[in-house]
Formats: sequence, C-alpha cells, structure tokens
Amino acid sequence: MIASRRRFLAQSAATSVLALSSLSRSNLLAQGSAVSENHYEVVDVKQTTVKLEYRPAPRRNMDRELPHWRYTEFCEVQLKSQVTGTGETLLYYNWGVPSDLDVKRVIGRSAIEMMWDDTLGSGLQMALFDAVGKTAGVPVHALMGQKVHEKTPLSWWNIDTIAEDMASECQLAEQSGYRWYKTKGRPWFDVFAQMDAATKLVSESFKIDMDFNDTLRDADRAMPILERLAEYPQTDIFESPIPQSMVRDNQRITKKTDVKVAMHYGDPSPTTVVRSKCCDGFVIGGGATRVISRGRFCEQTEMPFWLQLVGSGMTAAFSLHFGGALEQAVWPAVNCHQLYEDDLLVQPIQVEEGYARVPDAPGIGYELNRDLVEKLKVPKPKRRPEPQRLIETSWPDGRKIYTASNGKVNFMLDAANRERYPFFEDGADTRLVENDGSDQWKRLYESARKKGPIAG
Repeated sequence: MIASRRRFLAQSAATSVLALSSLSRSNLLAQGSAVSENHYEVVDVKQTTVKLEYRPAPRRNMDRELPHWRYTEFCEVQLKSQVTGTGETLLYYNWGVPSDLDVKRVIGRSAIEMMWDDTLGSGLQMALFDAVGKTAGVPVHALMGQKVHEKTPLSWWNIDTIAEDMASECQLAEQSGYRWYKTKGRPWFDVFAQMDAATKLVSESFKIDMDFNDTLRDADRAMPILERLAEYPQTDIFESPIPQSMVRDNQRITKKTDVKVAMHYGDPSPTTVVRSKCCDGFVIGGGATRVISRGRFCEQTEMPFWLQLVGSGMTAAFSLHFGGALEQAVWPAVNCHQLYEDDLLVQPIQVEEGYARVPDAPGIGYELNRDLVEKLKVPKPKRRPEPQRLIETSWPDGRKIYTASNGKVNFMLDAANRERYPFFEDGADTRLVENDGSDQWKRLYESARKKGPIAG
C-alpha cells in the first residue's frame, strides 16, 4: 500500500482525455444506452451573452472591484439526436472562454469524443456534457464515473464587504439553507469588525471561510491575525493566508492553528503539499478533465477539497455533478451564483442544511430560463468593461488612502501584496467614491491611478 502510494505521488496527476472519453463510453454501455453513435454528432452551436445584475448588498461591494462579473455567455449545442445541451461561461472570470475556432472544430464531431477537451472553454464543454447526458438519458455525473455522494455541500460567496453587509449576507445565507459563507480577508477592512457583526446574527454551527490571497505575507505576521480570528466558533477555513510557495511558513501556520488551511491546487506541487503537510486541503477548479484528474489525486492522497466553478445557476448545477462523482469533494463548493438577482434557472437549486442533492435527471438536470435570457441578452463586449472607480479607505484617526482602478482586475490586491496599505489595522473601512463628474473627483482619480494608492 505504501509503495503504491509512493508510485502514485511520483506520477503526474493528469488523466488523459482519451482515458476519460473511454470511461464515459463504458459508463454509457453500463447504463444500457442504446442510442446510435451518430446521434451524438454536433450539428449546431449558438451563443448568447447576457448582462446580469447583482443583488443590492453584493452590488455595493462588487462594483468596487468586479463590475465585469455581470457578463456571462450561454452556449447551446444541438446534436443529431435533436437534443440541445446548455453551458455557461462567465466571460471575465473563467478558466477558458470558447472562441469561434473552438465552435467550428466541434461541428461534425462526436460530442462524446469532444466533451473532455478542456481547451474548448467552459460553456462549450459544459453544453457538450449536457447534450450527451440528455441524448443518452443519463445524468452528467454518470459520464464522470461512479456516483459516490447523494448530496454535496455549497458555500454562499461574497467579496469582502462592509461589516453590515457581511452580517446581512451571512444571515440571509443561513435563512436560505446554507451553512457556509466564504469571503475575502483584506487589510482595507477590519476583519474583526466583520466577524463581530456577522457572528451576532448567525448560529455557532454556521461557518465562515476567509480567503486572504497571500495578504498576510508571512507566518510571523499572519499568526496573530489568524489566532484572533480562530477565537470565533464560526471560523472554519483560512484560504491562502500567505504566498503558497512559502512551504515552511505554511507548515507553521497549518500546524499552529486548529482552523483548516486551504490552498489552490498546483503551487506548490500537490506532491509537495501532501508530503510537507503545508495545508489541510485544496481548492480545485477548471475544465472537466482537470477537475476529475485532480479530484482523483485527492482520493488517492485523502486530501479534501472544495470545487470552485464560478457563474450563475447553470454553472452551479454543473458543479453538483463533480460533487457527486468525486469522493473528496467534501468542503463546500464555491459557485457565486448567489450574487445575482436571478440565477437564470427555471427551478433554483435547493439547499438544505448546507447541502444540495446531486441531480439524477438526464444531462445537467436543470433548465435555463430562456425567456429571462432573451430579456437580459446584450451584445458581447469586445473587451472587458472597465469603468473608472475611485476607492476610499479610512481609519478612525482620520487617515485616508485613495486607490484608483488602473485597467487591471486585481488592482487593490496587487497594492496590498506590495504592502501599500497599513497591515490589518482595527477600524479600517472602505467605500466606493461615487463619480459625481466633478473636477475634484477627476483630479483625485488621476492622481491615485498614476501614483498608486495615495494618502488623502
């Protein structure tokens, strides 16, 4: 057993597209599918871009840094069986966006043959899985392997917010059947004020996960913050508190705290993580082949993980099937569909006691609200929308710092990791400064954009 484990760790965790395609064909035979191979030929692909709107609390905070998450594209793949499969691509936060060339190269090909190709991008790959499952009369998880979970955990996500919004979001999440909430830990907010406000409105069994994206910088500076956060019974997981490549410092953090520590799979290498025990589990996302191969690695090494597939309701529904097929997908999945006023599904995903049932209906098992898609459709942007934003961070002693959008997505995070903000000081608060069109706003914005965060 030990020798087998060592051999596995020495090998690549990658699983070939050919092997997974063969697995899907074998599973279809085992399910008794008698559909002709010709019926799986792709005959048409249609794409529709829609612009979603955030709910009020997420809107106040997402508009600060991620206004472009409103744009998503739905892909509809028609097979010779006359069945249509649906997939989704969140256009500006995704592992892959289907191109015109990707669409052309699936036409006339077998959807079974093509659906494991991660290079196709999110929406096209997802739609192929849905179409194959519907044509064969089997759920998507049956194309991925054996179903090992009847239900899978889901987390309610929001970006870092003002304390009042975090509290109301946690309360709404618990009232909606969720038992986990994931957010960001940032030096421009008082993370303890956030936790104080939130934990007053939820039960002790409700859990909060905080993603620092490296902003705690090293173990010496991280531990006082993490130890204080660990005092809240609701604190459950710390994600990437410091740079993941700092293996020894991450070992220290993982050993010293009773709170679980998560890292994105891949850096450092998963074998290094398993051997060094520098975290307790992984964050896994990406295309179907990558998710399945990494999930199988976690099964062999007994490493838990959460799925991170982001979009509206269709992406969340697709994610449920990975949760059903992967044994170690036991941490709550992050799909972010709770951000929006409407998840665009005919029937929303029901969450009870933190878990959603893995669908057994053919395909993904959920249908898109096409009337609403038609209402919300817009031309596909030629580039990522980049409205000018000016952000004010303040402290109780009157200090202020202004940060301006600069064309990069993570402009605030980049500044934090260059230590341009005071380090996690109590009382920090942040707001988006409304663009009133005044000369004063324009001067402040241009100065902050040119020089980076500036004192006000």
